[in-house]
Amino acid sequence: MIRPTPFGPAMPTEQSLLRLSIIAAVFQAALGIAFGLLAGSESIIFDGFYGLVDATMTMLALLIAKLIAASAERGEHNRKLVERFTMGFWHLEPMVLGLNATLLVGAAIYALINSAKSLMEGGHMIALDYAIVYALISLVAAAAMGTYATIANRRIGSALVALDAKAWWITVAMACALLAAFIFGWAVRGTRLDWVTPYIDPLVLILVCVAVIPMPLGVIRRALADILLVTPSDLKQHVDTVAADTVQRHGFDSYRAYVARVGRGRQIELFFIVPTQWPAKRLEEWDAIRNEVGEALGEESTDRWLTIVFTTDPEWAE
Repeated sequence: MIRPTPFGPAMPTEQSLLRLSIIAAVFQAALGIAFGLLAGSESIIFDGFYGLVDATMTMLALLIAKLIAASAERGEHNRKLVERFTMGFWHLEPMVLGLNATLLVGAAIYALINSAKSLMEGGHMIALDYAIVYALISLVAAAAMGTYATIANRRIGSALVALDAKAWWITVAMACALLAAFIFGWAVRGTRLDWVTPYIDPLVLILVCVAVIPMPLGVIRRALADILLVTPSDLKQHVDTVAADTVQRHGFDSYRAYVARVGRGRQIELFFIVPTQWPAKRLEEWDAIRNEVGEALGEESTDRWLTIVFTTDPEWAE
């Protein structure tokens, strides 16, 4: 779905970007495997396999994005979905991101081992003409997708699109390495450096894998932190500041704050300990304090799960 804007050209949505990326990734993967077989190049086949893994994970990411969007909407067509998943689908996003990054690292490690084995066995010859044509096509296509996704995501702010854009830039780096190596191999044919030609394919694959492996590690770390509900320090500090100010202004005894980030979702639970023997307040007055705290926390959206409780018993807050 493309949403029209009052400024002329339609702006892409998270889902439309992921759909486009899937189409481009499948095309790039098929091209890579086909050219890899024609050229006899393991590095090109790995590039195609990398694209295939990325396309599969992007399909999962698109499904999660649809579920998150559907759970935030209200209507009869979403009633059963909301009833079955009352806590939403945020928890699925870090799982997909972590699985995606882990598969990419695993594929790179496997390719690294195979290319090292090939290098020790004396390498192999490849059809450099096919290899250069593929590297050029892959470089142009990946650079176009990476640029488009990066620019569009400045407005969307999606972690799924950000990871997808990073994957395209990794593909750009791989294509540059392949292109440089294949051009070098083509240039030295028939010269005194012709002996290095059989080693070009496994050597460039080793270099690509060494460069690729560290890139998704940050995504894996972030996904694990979200899955394990590790409290983000910046968000906790902000919540503590707002809660402490509320305690001081309204004369509460203390508060307890529980904060977690799960994918794009932010879960905040605040318990305010109210002094015993306080005069009764109408529910509207307590709701007014809740609204005040919610506004102070800011960034109200469907991605925030905020619970505010008032109690005189501290055990309810533990």
